[in-house]
Amino acid sequence: MKLKFFQSKIVFFLLGLLFLSAASNIKAQQVVDKTLATIGDGVGDPELITYSDLLWSLALQPGVSLNPPTSEDLNRALQLLINQRLFALEAERVPRAAPTQDEIDREIKRVLAQFPSTAEFEKRLRVVGFDSVRDENFERMMAQRVAIEKYLEFRFRSFVVITPEDEAKYYRDIYAPEFRRANPGLLTPTLDETRTRINQTLTEQKVESDIERFLDFAKRRSEIIILSEV
Repeated sequence: MKLKFFQSKIVFFLLGLLFLSAASNIKAQQVVDKTLATIGDGVGDPELITYSDLLWSLALQPGVSLNPPTSEDLNRALQLLINQRLFALEAERVPRAAPTQDEIDREIKRVLAQFPSTAEFEKRLRVVGFDSVRDENFERMMAQRVAIEKYLEFRFRSFVVITPEDEAKYYRDIYAPEFRRANPGLLTPTLDETRTRINQTLTEQKVESDIERFLDFAKRRSEIIILSEV
């Protein structure tokens, strides 16, 4: 299965960041760590979000300062990590096959493609406590990233149904009028010519809506405690 979910527009809360914490397993931290938030769903121990988690998350974003990170970037990363943990808690209830090494390698390559070079990215990794892209703990986090991506693909995308009536309505009410406004004098493509693109657009809108609804529900039923401001 090709993992395309995180290349869509709905990654406004996840793209490039699905960097889950394995705080108890990290041995080479370069910062004094502290717990910033806890997330519990009433089953088992609460999930912890630490300052290191935020730095690991920010390390995946080209152009984002790590030394020092801004308060705005840290707070944005905190909210994204809260969403991640909510998905992780849900994913644990649906046992699935562990990510393969090939899937992990593809995800690492996808992340690397956002940076000028592997050396530049590994420089950022070393700032936050990893040796390289082959660091065992970094690969473990990439595996967690793939696992959640596969869960989201299964949980939200695989059940989306877009009917021909949906496509025709979108074409009539949105696509055709917008095309005419943006391209006066040009012949408007037919519905059949644009059906695939429209289907993809409607699918992304449906997935985004379902994810937002899930997060609203998950936050209401979970206990999220912010222990320290960033």
